[in-house]
Amino acid sequence: MGKLALAAKITHVPSMYLSEQDGPNKGCRQAAIDGHHEIGRRCRELGVDTIVVFDVHWLVNSEYHINCGPKFSGCYTSNELPHFIKNLPYEYPGNPALGDLIANVANERGVATRAHSDTTLELEYGTLVPMRYMNGDQHFKVVSISGWCVWHDLDTSVRFGRAVREAIEERYEGTVAILASGSLSHHFAENGTAPQYMHKVWDPFLEQVDRRVVELWEKGDWKTFCPMLAMYNEKCWGEGGMHDTAMLLGALGWTEYEAPVEVVTPYFGSSGTGQINAIFPVTPLGE
Repeated sequence: MGKLALAAKITHVPSMYLSEQDGPNKGCRQAAIDGHHEIGRRCRELGVDTIVVFDVHWLVNSEYHINCGPKFSGCYTSNELPHFIKNLPYEYPGNPALGDLIANVANERGVATRAHSDTTLELEYGTLVPMRYMNGDQHFKVVSISGWCVWHDLDTSVRFGRAVREAIEERYEGTVAILASGSLSHHFAENGTAPQYMHKVWDPFLEQVDRRVVELWEKGDWKTFCPMLAMYNEKCWGEGGMHDTAMLLGALGWTEYEAPVEVVTPYFGSSGTGQINAIFPVTPLGE
């Protein structure tokens, strides 16, 4: 059947788009952009046809939701940071069939999920930023999944991630990549302090916890990291509740996962938050 070929935790900081523009910040996020280009290159090399993004900028209050329209196009300005991302054009093909399959499997596994193919839902920038650098030629189909799950628990998001993997491998005829699009610690620079935190993490505690987390990832010590995810999210202001990370690790096997990550863009601070691009090798799931 289908294949999950690549999995990654990625940054989507809006300063990546700002980095393209003339001005004092031009080039400031080139390392992150290069990391996205590399992930896109590997997806092509692996024969990926669709990229599924767990997007922590899509907020939902009930159930899990999949934006699997047949086509996405528009001109996006962030209502959160309109001075960072404005008038960003985009156009990507969608994959309604895969979105429906994911929803079907999740519902069968007891995780209430809805796929939206006949919809005017637009993409959020947790999807649009990485697709700009990985998919500028529209090579890949795109499916976006709500990752800012306000009233959900992380254990259910782990189960949802497992359902995504099962849908891909057991029911889909194709090759897929999944991306957890969100930060590590996420205490944004407080109002009036943004310029001084452009390249910094908000607090040394947050940075040190993030760096320890990355060490665990690089060792493949998921038996230590996975049980601490809920507290890590709580104490370090996890972006979107870190549901994207729970989904990603659910798809990879959670505490049974053993592979060490490959860091593509080393950890960096951005507007107070901790960021990284890291590839999580896909290994067989246990029973």
